Amino acid sequence: VLTISDTRTEATDTSGALLVERLQGAGHELAARAVLRDDVEAIRATVRCWVSNEGIDVILTTGGTGFAPRDVTPEAIRPLFRREMDGFAVLFHQVSLQTVGVATLQSRAFAGQIEDTFMFCLPGSNGACRDGWENILALELDSRHKPCSLAGMVPRLRHVCA
Repeated sequence: VLTISDTRTEATDTSGALLVERLQGAGHELAARAVLRDDVEAIRATVRCWVSNEGIDVILTTGGTGFAPRDVTPEAIRPLFRREMDGFAVLFHQVSLQTVGVATLQSRAFAGQIEDTFMFCLPGSNGACRDGWENILALELDSRHKPCSLAGMVPRLRHVCA
């Protein structure tokens, strides 16, 4: 879980804490957690490091997806993608529309794949992280969800959908 924010620390990072609590509650292992400032090179360096770690299959980010001048998460991460998951943004906005209305337009939530690592970039609010986890990620990262979830696309888990 990577929180991208100029204003949060690990002690005040409630959206990152929410994602950690949800993913661990679902039985996933937290391999790493960090809070970084909105700095393109620092974000890329951390993401590259995590992608090279064979113990990390999925990276969740929170923050930096809006339109404030310092919001740089898409600019930092998208160039690293080998594939973008267009449907994630569409589905996230459909879910978000139900909770925040047209304010969902202020989010640039997105997802994709860097090498074999999947990456989901959520807004920094607790509500957005809750919506993204409960309505999308909890299902897609659960190998019991059928038809086969995204878990079957993770190289070390491909056998779950065979």
